Amino acid sequence: MNLSVNLQMRQSQSLVMTPQLLQSIRLLQFQHAELQAFLEREAEANPLIEVEAGTAQSAPEGGDAPDDLAPLSPGADLAPLTGTRDDGEVFADAAERIGDNADAARDDLSFSGEGLVLSGFAAEDDGIERIGEGVRSLRDHALGEIHDTFGHAIERALAEALFAELTEAGYLAADPTERAAELGVALEAAEALLARLQASAEPAGLFARDLAECLAIQLRRRGRFDPVIACVLAHLPLLARRDFAALARLTGESEADVAEMLSEIRTLDPRPGAGLGEPEAAPVTPDIVVREDAETGLWQAELNAAAFPRLVLRAPDSIAPAGAFRAGERGFLTQCQQSASWLQRSLEQRARTIQKVAGEILRRQDGFMAEGVAGLRPMTLMDIAEALGLHESTVSRVTSGKFMATPRGTFEMKFFFTVAIAASGGGDAHSAESVKLRIGRMIASETVDHVLSDDDIAAQLREDGIELARRTVAKYREALGLPSSVQRRRELNARRLAG
Repeated sequence: MNLSVNLQMRQSQSLVMTPQLLQSIRLLQFQHAELQAFLEREAEANPLIEVEAGTAQSAPEGGDAPDDLAPLSPGADLAPLTGTRDDGEVFADAAERIGDNADAARDDLSFSGEGLVLSGFAAEDDGIERIGEGVRSLRDHALGEIHDTFGHAIERALAEALFAELTEAGYLAADPTERAAELGVALEAAEALLARLQASAEPAGLFARDLAECLAIQLRRRGRFDPVIACVLAHLPLLARRDFAALARLTGESEADVAEMLSEIRTLDPRPGAGLGEPEAAPVTPDIVVREDAETGLWQAELNAAAFPRLVLRAPDSIAPAGAFRAGERGFLTQCQQSASWLQRSLEQRARTIQKVAGEILRRQDGFMAEGVAGLRPMTLMDIAEALGLHESTVSRVTSGKFMATPRGTFEMKFFFTVAIAASGGGDAHSAESVKLRIGRMIASETVDHVLSDDDIAAQLREDGIELARRTVAKYREALGLPSSVQRRRELNARRLAG
């Protein structure tokens, strides 16, 4: 067999991911905060770019979007995304002015970059500031109590060390004996100090080592802790299963008395330290504001100016006179012009794509505006992609982390996508969310003499034209946080006895 080496020429087509294309993809998937941070980094690197951000606000839940959620309407209204400075020349046609060197200049550039229902704050509301103040004051208050309660330096140091070991829920994560040993405190003294912390710390329940101890501390503060309720707390798994008969045998009390204890335990806080941590979620700035057209009655998707930072472009002559630049500086500014022009077009394309996808979602899910979750229709990413001539991954990037302010609250755009549940008899399919709502309503209307099993729910749904297997009913029920029929029957029986 003869082996030989030769050269061949061949033409083929392939997709090349240019830096500009990568930047457009990244911009599309950015959330509002990420986009703001990205543009600020670009402005630091590009002297011809300045960023002006709008005030981030959310539409009030259950009401129309406020007037200060200024919309950007389609087409020409995208112009406010860019602007000019009073001290500089308008620079809107950078690509055309650079001319034939545009592609070469772009290739030399480098670009940086990388689900309900949420309610927001009104324009005049200072809720964000109040949350921050509340978090700081609660933590400072707890530390202040430690300083007031423990005058001895060693005791105060141990108390502060234990406070630093609290979890987000307010439970003690470390063994107090270890911290005591580090500070040279005797075991008995450490246990006594922990007991004083549990008895005096606010909110009640802090410094507990488990859930039962947390609840016991709160009940002691109320003067409601006794051997009977101590027995109930020692068997919390039975309480979680609503096995009141077993608890009645253990405590020697009636099931009605056990049910009353459960009612009181429900008033306690299982996470007393939740207010000590930093806020986990920032308020959402909706990208789209949904309004009803007064003339046609149709729902319109409008861009929220607050979610789209305003890009201000400067001309090189606004930095220094044209003759003041050396050759290398002029080339650098030419690249900056090209980068700014491309970024401007990418931002406008991002805004148009988000609005186009949101408009198609509204067209398909207009029933949600009238009926809520019950009006949701089955819809997939592919449905939107095919309708708009986009790729499915593009729709996924647009809807991830983007929010829509509606009269029913502020929702992530991904919320409106729901799988289809087949209908019996060949009728229209139902959305998974609307089916979950039906299941929740069925269970909410149960009586002690008529508790529905998962099979009963599946049969009733079948009568309503919804084909759903029993195991799927169980999955949806668990997703709603609803217990099994056995546990629900026990709780209804206990309530009847207590009533």
